[in-house]
Amino acid sequence: MKKRVLVSGGAGYIGSHVTVELIQAGYDVVVADNLSNCDLTCFEGVKKITGKDDIPFEKIDCCDYASVDRLFSEFRIDAVIHFAAFKAVGESVAEPLKYYRNNLLSLLNILEAAKTHGGCNVLFSSSATVYGETDKLPVTEESPRQPAISPYGNTKQICEDILRDTVKATAAYGNEVMPGIDKPGPVKGTALRYFNPIGAHPSALIGELPRGVPNNLVPYITQTAIGKRECLSIFGNDYPTPDGTCLRDYIDVVDLAKAHVAAVARMLEGRMAEDYEIFNIGTGRPVSVLELVNTFEKVNNLKLNYRFTPRREGDITAIWADPSRAEKELGWKAQRTVEETLAAAWAWEKHLAGKE
Repeated sequence: MKKRVLVSGGAGYIGSHVTVELIQAGYDVVVADNLSNCDLTCFEGVKKITGKDDIPFEKIDCCDYASVDRLFSEFRIDAVIHFAAFKAVGESVAEPLKYYRNNLLSLLNILEAAKTHGGCNVLFSSSATVYGETDKLPVTEESPRQPAISPYGNTKQICEDILRDTVKATAAYGNEVMPGIDKPGPVKGTALRYFNPIGAHPSALIGELPRGVPNNLVPYITQTAIGKRECLSIFGNDYPTPDGTCLRDYIDVVDLAKAHVAAVARMLEGRMAEDYEIFNIGTGRPVSVLELVNTFEKVNNLKLNYRFTPRREGDITAIWADPSRAEKELGWKAQRTVEETLAAAWAWEKHLAGKE
């Protein structure tokens, strides 16, 4: 029998790419999304890429427990990949309560349903922001978590702790399950700490599609290049880095999606070394914001209108991964170059504009 994976937030940027890779790896997928930060464009793209018109889609808000509980009742769910969270660092600084309410409650509901329906494997979409501002680079999974720089980062730290403690408790004390479940199992958890996902699917049928003004760098770059935005703002050029702009570990979204498939397979096949595991998902190579902009111009043979503006609150100076644990334990490694990734991002933007 095929294993079924619930992808919460599965109509969004990363969720849609993960859904493609899960289906192509032979899993059944249920997509749940409240469409608060996306529409069905990418979900329709997923169906075209996979050739499947019958992917179950449930428009629900994971902050509503009754809706989450209904999903677990209607579908036999073997694993959950939880993306349903707000993710903009700057917005979280301005609206912390929005972030704490949504990001924590949605995970709490997923875990509560997982417990009461007999146990489940839960893969949590975490972030390199949990490492905070650190001068010991690259970061490993053993690197201490520093105080969060933003409410967004803090929600990721708290959610990791909630998942870890839930896994520990179900292993030690078991589950209080619904009537009719004879052999409850534990909740097992994996946290994937993403660095900076960018790019789009090579088909140009799915990619990053923010509502309103983009909060992430690459969609702002592509929207500026296509003429949708007048000018790209680079926040700060006075950081203690080689060119004064922040250093990040930019990972292709398809590579990132493949890491999820590897992590889910490890959970479902009983290969976890511990009931709760953490993996860095990055390339291991730092790239500055300005270098990324310049590479985009070179790869796509165009010139961007950009300017330097003051630093943005919540941004850290530099962060990049040591991804060796994921390579060793998951058998996964980032494959795509930043040049390939930025070419795909531009192809997606042109596809949206009807120019390709």
